[in-house]
Amino acid sequence: MGDHRIVVGVDGTDGGRRALGWALHEAAARGSAVQAVTAWRWDTAEPTESVENARQAAQRTLKDEIAAEIAAVPATAQVPVAAEVVEGRAADVLCRVARDADMLVLGSHGHDRVYHTVLGSTAQECVEAAECPVVVIPSAWRSRTRSAAPALVRR
Repeated sequence: MGDHRIVVGVDGTDGGRRALGWALHEAAARGSAVQAVTAWRWDTAEPTESVENARQAAQRTLKDEIAAEIAAVPATAQVPVAAEVVEGRAADVLCRVARDADMLVLGSHGHDRVYHTVLGSTAQECVEAAECPVVVIPSAWRSRTRSAAPALVRR
């Protein structure tokens, strides 16, 4: 990966998609690399699902999300993207992986005006605990346009 690394949390939700899209566009503009991370936990999987099946489902989700969002980045940008699936609590995993990153990007829930609900518990924890700047992408941002700025940047 390049000298500048953007870590982005991807979880298969609209918020995760917005965060990945924004991170890819930002990386293209900066000449950066993206490290897309999906955290998973077997204890939150379906009761009949095995550990291996839960891990594979997380890998499929991450692969599919990257494929869908990378298509929106100009071909000339050639953003290097690494994909990593890590077992553990999302906030813990993301803060650990982003420890030496230049930026951590997350999506917000955007459901109402209450701070915790808008950010979501993972984003709120990361804003408070991450050792790098955290960018939270609002629900209004669309990956094919830069019409809305990030909702929160903590440095």
